[in-house]
Amino acid sequence: MSDRFVYHCTLRWSDLDAYGHVNNSRFLTLYEEARVALMFAGGRAWGVGSFADGVVIRRHEVDYLRPVDYALGRATAEAAPTVRIELWVEEIKASRFTVAYELYDGEVLASRARSVLVPFDLTRQVPRRITPEERRPGLRTRSAAAPGSRPTARSGAS
Repeated sequence: MSDRFVYHCTLRWSDLDAYGHVNNSRFLTLYEEARVALMFAGGRAWGVGSFADGVVIRRHEVDYLRPVDYALGRATAEAAPTVRIELWVEEIKASRFTVAYELYDGEVLASRARSVLVPFDLTRQVPRRITPEERRPGLRTRSAAAPGSRPTARSGAS
């Protein structure tokens, strides 16, 4: 699938490390926030709400391409600085799927990542197979915005 879900994520002061950059471990938190929006808002727009019912992470991989500054100069009285995260379902297998991400600081690509997710039955506490409905293509490009940010959407090849 090449349609991208676009999420504008507000940076928090607590995301910073001692050097004034967004800490590398916080990138996973930012990706998580975007992925949760994809599972809830994007999944329902896709016609599949079941991923919101239970998914566990099997694997993360992150490439850090450049530091992201908190950029107090970008913050305004109305809004804190934001980063744009574009994410999409890259691959679907019988019992797992891969979400790919690109994190942009302004127009500059700052990080790429992938997460392998496994649908999980929370009641029985066991992994489950992906259903035919969940395999159906059609994640339409949507956008979700953190409070105070402007949503945008775009499609592009993964």
